[in-house]
Amino acid sequence: MHATREEAPSSVSSEEIARFSALADKWWDPTGPMRPLHAMNGLRIEWASRHLPLRGRKSRKPHVLDIGCGAGLASEALAKAGYDVLGLDASANGIAAAQAHLEANPLPAGSGTLHYRQGSAEELVAEHAKFDAVMALEIIEHVTDPEAFMIMLSQLVDANGTVIVSTMNRTLRSLAVGKIGAEYLLRLLPVGTHEWRKFIQPSELGRYARAAGLRMVAISGMAPGIGSWKETRDLGINYIAAFKKD
Repeated sequence: MHATREEAPSSVSSEEIARFSALADKWWDPTGPMRPLHAMNGLRIEWASRHLPLRGRKSRKPHVLDIGCGAGLASEALAKAGYDVLGLDASANGIAAAQAHLEANPLPAGSGTLHYRQGSAEELVAEHAKFDAVMALEIIEHVTDPEAFMIMLSQLVDANGTVIVSTMNRTLRSLAVGKIGAEYLLRLLPVGTHEWRKFIQPSELGRYARAAGLRMVAISGMAPGIGSWKETRDLGINYIAAFKKD
């Protein structure tokens, strides 16, 4: 549910940046407009950790890029799980909120490192940056060109590295539940958060990945449960997938 930067026409929507920038100061409120992200974050990180590399090059901690990190919900959780994390987002407001929260809530002993940067995937690609793993959580449905975006994710991960993507399936159920229900009826999300036509079916995501040189190794559905989200075989609304770069 994050945005990327205007200078990169292949992936960026200035409208999306503005929308999520306006929510930056409420990002860490578990009862605020980002409460669905808070509710699903534990499942996202637990699932991702099962598929992320155990160590990076030269036996150091894995270096993970959290692209479209917003105010850092996943980035902080990944660092607490022991990864060295770079959180990247195009929104200056989002990065400021992420840094402020980290300063007010230092990582506990034994955590990995965590750094934030305002910028775009295109900038990191131009710098030839490489990571052991790249996370793109609730972002691909907000970029302008998801196929080009998957290519950039592949360019940013090392050989044998891992790419993890979570998004929403384009089904009638996701329209009813993820769009109309969440935004208009239950008011779980601000109206306009999602555009249903930009939701991505697993078959489409798999096709984009193959074109980018990525091989899908796991996929699971994510569904609301009592108090937190649960893993499911049902891919009809939210899902998360892991890819390897061979």
